[in-house]
Amino acid sequence: MTSLDPRAAERAYNESLIADVRANAGQATSGPFVGRQLALLTTIGARSGQRRTSPVTYTRDGDRVIVVASDSGSDVHPAWYLNLAVNPNVVVEIGGRTYEARAHAAQGAERDRLYAQHATVHPSFNEYVTTTSRVIPVVILERLTEEAAPSQG
Repeated sequence: MTSLDPRAAERAYNESLIADVRANAGQATSGPFVGRQLALLTTIGARSGQRRTSPVTYTRDGDRVIVVASDSGSDVHPAWYLNLAVNPNVVVEIGGRTYEARAHAAQGAERDRLYAQHATVHPSFNEYVTTTSRVIPVVILERLTEEAAPSQG
């Protein structure tokens, strides 16, 4: 019996989730993300230079969108975070609308406040800090362009 490569399984799941979210005005219609605030974050690969889209939960802090690089509490940063550390210009899709943004990691007390705020909306993030020794980065996405509605076509 052959088992599916875990990375291939994760990619397949993410591709399915991304298609679902794009087809349903920014909402997941099945699985664990139903009813959650979900954004699609497109980064440029740090090594490949290719565009990579990742589904991420988000919260808002005023006009800013906040995402947390938890990788479900693993001991390594998610690939999307490593990508934006090299190229902070990203594309954000929320609620069927798309815009360009610039990403930067929050620091100190602001990071702690934003993490706590995020964990209030997404309670699983309270557990993630107990499963890793790394400081989980909190990323602020600041809009560079106006939101555009998806093309109808």
